[in-house]
Amino acid sequence: MALSKQDTSKLKRIISLAEKLITNGSVRQASSSGKKNGKRIRRSGQELMQFRKMLKAKRKKGVSVAKLARKHGVSTAYIYMLP
Repeated sequence: MALSKQDTSKLKRIISLAEKLITNGSVRQASSSGKKNGKRIRRSGQELMQFRKMLKAKRKKGVSVAKLARKHGVSTAYIYMLP
């Protein structure tokens, strides 16, 4: 199957974009974890209770919900639903 000039240029473009993503580290590894690379963190037990207390305390001090959500990787709705 012969490819046209246009098809080969599109394939080259896709390959170059994929290489850029891989070299820049934008493609996440399945084994990596942590907030630094954008991966979700699951908190459980005592850690979750401490996290919620900390969020409540910062809200009482007047820290904005949007700022807390960005910093800790949670949604604004999660912070608003805390009792």
